[in-house]
Amino acid sequence: MNSPQTITGNVVDVITQTITPAQVTFDKGIITAITPTTELCSKYILPGFIDAHIHIESSMLVPSEFARLALPHGTIGTISDPHEIANVCGVDGVKYMIDNGNKVPFYFYFGAPSCVPATPFETAGATINSTDIHAMLQWDGIYYLSEMMNYPGVLNADEEVMRKIASAKQLNKPIDGHLPGIMGNDTIAYINAGISTDHECFTYAEALHKIQHGMKVLIREGSAAKNFDALIPLLDEYPHMIMFCSDDKHPNELMRGHLNEIAARAVAFGCNVMNVMRALTHNVKQHYNLPHGMLQVGDSADFITVDNLTNFNVSSTFIKGIKVAQDGKALFSTVKEKEINQFNINAITIADIQLNISTDTRVNVIVPKDGQLVTTATQATIHASTQNNVAEDVLKIVVVNRYNKAPPAIAYIKNIGLKTAAIASTVAHDSHNIVACGSSDEFILQAINELIHCKGGISYADVDGVKSLALPVGGLMSTDDGYVIGALYEALDELAKQAGSTLRAPYMTLSFMALLVIPALKLSDKGLFDGTEFKFTNLITS
Repeated sequence: MNSPQTITGNVVDVITQTITPAQVTFDKGIITAITPTTELCSKYILPGFIDAHIHIESSMLVPSEFARLALPHGTIGTISDPHEIANVCGVDGVKYMIDNGNKVPFYFYFGAPSCVPATPFETAGATINSTDIHAMLQWDGIYYLSEMMNYPGVLNADEEVMRKIASAKQLNKPIDGHLPGIMGNDTIAYINAGISTDHECFTYAEALHKIQHGMKVLIREGSAAKNFDALIPLLDEYPHMIMFCSDDKHPNELMRGHLNEIAARAVAFGCNVMNVMRALTHNVKQHYNLPHGMLQVGDSADFITVDNLTNFNVSSTFIKGIKVAQDGKALFSTVKEKEINQFNINAITIADIQLNISTDTRVNVIVPKDGQLVTTATQATIHASTQNNVAEDVLKIVVVNRYNKAPPAIAYIKNIGLKTAAIASTVAHDSHNIVACGSSDEFILQAINELIHCKGGISYADVDGVKSLALPVGGLMSTDDGYVIGALYEALDELAKQAGSTLRAPYMTLSFMALLVIPALKLSDKGLFDGTEFKFTNLITS
């Protein structure tokens, strides 16, 4: 029989907002006593961090492997939206995530994906209807209704959307929001429908407006969308209304840090350290009614130790009284896991991705913003001879339906920066078709066909050939060692930057260019889409 264990340090009590040198005693996974001590303590004991909104799939790792990389940084759990794998494999994809996550010591709090497909303007691999949602919300392991991206459906009281919301209310499950850039009466109507969080705010004014009408705001700092600088002043102003999230976190960045980096940035900004801790722990637990411990007597023994409350260098992580990470490494091995996928097309030809134009042509152009998911639009001239305008950084972008044979959709994009290469990905929100862009049709074709060959992943093509990272789980994730995947991804990311891209995360930025629910101009497998008007628009200008 195991005897009680103890650990001594400066105990950070987020509930009472105090820091006390104490000895923490735990037995059979439960904290049995916290006894003040007169000893000088060099380390701090904190509740473990919870990411308030993330798509695990964005790490390109299955949940069990995500946990291996996140635990050493003090993350003990995530509010996980399995929306991405659900768009590929449906209900079976959600079951896959829950089953795999249960194989490791980590708190995966999954939601029921509310928008599969995200819109009727794209082709996904599955549909999850309101009947499915009602059943799913009653599963063990499902804690909330995932982000309601179909905000037009909410505002227009679409029957299917409202049935999903009604199920969550009936079962007393929180409802996550997705309302980018929207303010005024539409925001109030959206909140009044019962939706209680938003992670899409990108200006202080927008976030403040939502907080003032009762909505919790998640400050997002991920691999693509970075809203920390704009929103962090709100933390000390409204400490009970703020949480932190990643939304999307690529594997190379996850290797180096996670929520501990956000904690350090917030303290460096000047935020009250207890407010920082509250946003990373207590606010999340309260809002989603979660069972993990908060470093209180009688709680599950879930906590981390750090060297100080400035840099938050994590030395150890405990889950249910078991040390699961120490000095930057998880203390368990990679889980062997099966693969699931859906990929139903064969190689395409160069004629499939060419426009029928004989003269220089004026086109509408997608303009992404580095560090944001929103885009703007402009116009530019493309040359008939090359079907690009590389000199003005106007590149062809192509989306290929991976589920059924269909003509690829073609448009143009600025700010990617590639001069002599193409990149492609099946991490392409939200339906995860193939998205590619590049400096020539030949390179684009090579990058696309490589992903068709390996049934999903990310790829890079230039004069030296094609390189890729296969993601055989839904074209989104790998079952391999996360540190290996992180290194392979980083090598491809560096190739894209060497080829001219100045974006912080070229592949992540590309992955959001098919995300129709974020304004303004995007491309689905069915055509160029105006996310502000929520309808298709013309590629060639009149």
